[in-house]
Amino acid sequence: MNYGLINVLKLLGSLVLFLYGMKLMSESLQKVAGDRMRNILAAMTSNTFKGILTGFIITAIIQSSSATTVMLVSFVNAGLVSLLQSIGVIMGANIGTTVTAWLISILGFKIEISQLVLPLLGVALPLVFSNNRRRSNWGGVIIGFATIFIGLDFLKDSTPDIHNNPGFMVFLSRFSNLGYWSLLIYLIIGALITMLIQSSSAVMALTLVMCYNGWISFEMAAAMVLGQNIGTTVTANLAAIITNTTAKRAARAHLVFNVLGVVIALILFHPFLKIVDWISIKTGSYSPFPVEGQTIQQTSEAIPVALAVFHTIFNTMNTLLLVWFIPIIMKVVEWMVPQKEDDEEFRLKYISTGLMTTNELSILQAKKETLVYIERIEKMFQFARELIVSKTTKKINKLLQKINKYEEISDRMEIEITNYLTRISEEPVSTHGSESINLLLFIITNVENIGDACHSVAQSMERKIDQKISFSDDIDNNFKVLTDLAKLQLDEVIKNLNNHKEERTFDKALAINEKLIKQMIKFRNEHFKNLKKGIYKCKNGIIYSDIYNELGKIGNYAFEINKSMFEVLEYA
Repeated sequence: MNYGLINVLKLLGSLVLFLYGMKLMSESLQKVAGDRMRNILAAMTSNTFKGILTGFIITAIIQSSSATTVMLVSFVNAGLVSLLQSIGVIMGANIGTTVTAWLISILGFKIEISQLVLPLLGVALPLVFSNNRRRSNWGGVIIGFATIFIGLDFLKDSTPDIHNNPGFMVFLSRFSNLGYWSLLIYLIIGALITMLIQSSSAVMALTLVMCYNGWISFEMAAAMVLGQNIGTTVTANLAAIITNTTAKRAARAHLVFNVLGVVIALILFHPFLKIVDWISIKTGSYSPFPVEGQTIQQTSEAIPVALAVFHTIFNTMNTLLLVWFIPIIMKVVEWMVPQKEDDEEFRLKYISTGLMTTNELSILQAKKETLVYIERIEKMFQFARELIVSKTTKKINKLLQKINKYEEISDRMEIEITNYLTRISEEPVSTHGSESINLLLFIITNVENIGDACHSVAQSMERKIDQKISFSDDIDNNFKVLTDLAKLQLDEVIKNLNNHKEERTFDKALAINEKLIKQMIKFRNEHFKNLKKGIYKCKNGIIYSDIYNELGKIGNYAFEINKSMFEVLEYA
């Protein structure tokens, strides 16, 4: 089995193609994600058992748990599905993949998704070049999905050809007589081969070949099947490499769920196999174990069916048992993948599951989501403040990336909250409710404006760096004065939004705004005088004025939010 440098490069190239497809699919999903798609997914996964059913149906139809989990990771990354919802779908996908085992063992039939790739690309082509942005984004989703499976297909072809290497199989058969250690060895072998080949179905076929030729017993084959359940989780975890924290946690949940199930199955391994043997005989098949009066041929024929029974019972019982421990699984994966400091991601905390039973409750949820939105924009503003005073290239580049990321989060949250409030307003609402909706819409617009201003500051700083411009200490001090005032105004926004009307204060916000206006006038007059005197070049002056104007806008937008909360009626 020759495997040289070219083969290694092919393997790496296949992995790159797979990850690129994942990235394209996830980004396109984020662009097309709207209320309708979110509502469909929310309805399908509104409770754990609906999620299990969804995962089962999708996997049974497309006959690939890898496809289901990769799509699921994309949905989680796009903020369409929560971590809690994703775990139910993962459990259902594990049961759904047993359908494939039955088709292989009985009919020798399996749909190859890779065969659908070219037709999918044919469908996607006119969509991508459509002038309709939504159709174009859907084209990106389809191309991303197709690219994932092109990459997976190349991955399978780029790995060592274990299946057609009899010497390797004979080598494996040497580990069949070590008692319980043999089970562990074959479990690890099943996991490793599945990781390499990227197809649990292909490893199942390999297992059947080894059984048919008498190289391993039914017990060892069952251990390899358990290993396959661990190895198949590598696909989702590969896909999660380039995703956000929540999507990584969803992929880890797949691993944790399967590993826990395997541990339980190993503890009850021999009683489990006796149950499988009993079911096989009662359903008209032969025993998968060598027994008196049964030919070797009959035993070989019984093993595929018995493995399918084993696989089905394992995944079904694993789901029925661990479904009650989902909160614990969530805590485990949150520990495994901690949220990094300032590693924010798009996710809705309060309005992702649709409208509440009453408009008042829906408005309250929208208010909570708006507060989350403001807190994220305040983080974005803090990054802009740090960027203005940063000196090292590494720090500057990191802050620019964060601000660009938060700009995307800001745009998407504005759309989602606005759409949610629009849906509430389409229902009969009281005058009080209408006032609340209008206020929240006004706040959201101004919060998004603050995000845009922060992004503009970052773009101006990027131009400053590219043009190798430096500012004097006086200018840096001016920036500090403006950012301090804007920060105070934003703090007032968060405080007032958290309080009821009678607890809100406007005097401080008004005083901050008056001071901001005076400082803006002062800095602007000084700026024009300095330009006339030639204290700094025109290009320096342009970037300076761009930055201080955007900082002034941030303070002004925040003041308008405080003013609106003071003027309107009490809201939920």
